[in-house]
Amino acid sequence: MSMNFHGLIPAITVPFRPDYTIDEADLRRYVAWLGRQPGVVAMMTNGHTGEVFSLTPRERAEVTRIAADAARGICPVISSVVCEGIKDAVEQALWAKEAGAQGLDIMPPHHWLRFGFRADQVIEYFTAIGDATGLPLVVHVYPAWTKSSFSSALLARLAQLPAVQAFKIGTREMNKYATDIQAIRAVAPEKALLTCHDEYLLASMVQGIDGALVGFASLVPGLINDLLAAVKAGDLTRAQAIQARIDPLKDAVYGAGEPTAEAHACMKAAMAEAGLIASATMRPPTHAPNAAEMARIRAAVAGAGIAPRAAA
Repeated sequence: MSMNFHGLIPAITVPFRPDYTIDEADLRRYVAWLGRQPGVVAMMTNGHTGEVFSLTPRERAEVTRIAADAARGICPVISSVVCEGIKDAVEQALWAKEAGAQGLDIMPPHHWLRFGFRADQVIEYFTAIGDATGLPLVVHVYPAWTKSSFSSALLARLAQLPAVQAFKIGTREMNKYATDIQAIRAVAPEKALLTCHDEYLLASMVQGIDGALVGFASLVPGLINDLLAAVKAGDLTRAQAIQARIDPLKDAVYGAGEPTAEAHACMKAAMAEAGLIASATMRPPTHAPNAAEMARIRAAVAGAGIAPRAAA
């Protein structure tokens, strides 16, 4: 199977009811709205924005089932897979396929964050999932400072796997980011390169990428699509103006750092404030924004003018 990865791919949030159960009706409504936004070529479930670590494996498949059904005829759905071993990963990947996923984003097993890995283990992991499912795979590239960071040489090897069709690149170290892009382009120029640098979109887009796979697009898909279009058109002045509109929201959500669980809670609160979802409920142990954070979020949402568009 193949997919179009060239464009905007929001990593979606999951609305919960006050009792922490999945709000299926609200999720369906939100997915149908988001999938119709300009530039959206697909959407992704079960990413960090989707609170994947708070979901059970069966719930992850259920979220994908709901989203894929709601997006039917609108856009394809990608499901993220985060597991600790090949057997578990293949099983959950097959559940995602059965639920309607048309592509898979593969995160590194999290024990690699503690212990590291050997390059051949990474190749075996991706190969097993690709062979078992027959779905196109997205390589989820973790920050350079983690033990799960893939070298440029390893990314080039992954790019040559037939199942791998795209890279969700979150290197967060600009020199390595540029080197990684060059290494992949050298061996597989047809593979899609997607920034996932939510907190500095413009700086990462001008490196010559094909799209953006970001959780921040759950909140402001229109602005991020406009930014991507301006960059691809080579209109830096327009791109800077759009980034200036994004910055207050970005600062309210991410502050001065990288995405975190609490940053995702801030973004969910902004989505509820804008009328995109009914509730900002997060599953414990993630904390909701405090009063000062909520004040910044409300001001940023009002300043961006996104609430009226969401309500419409």
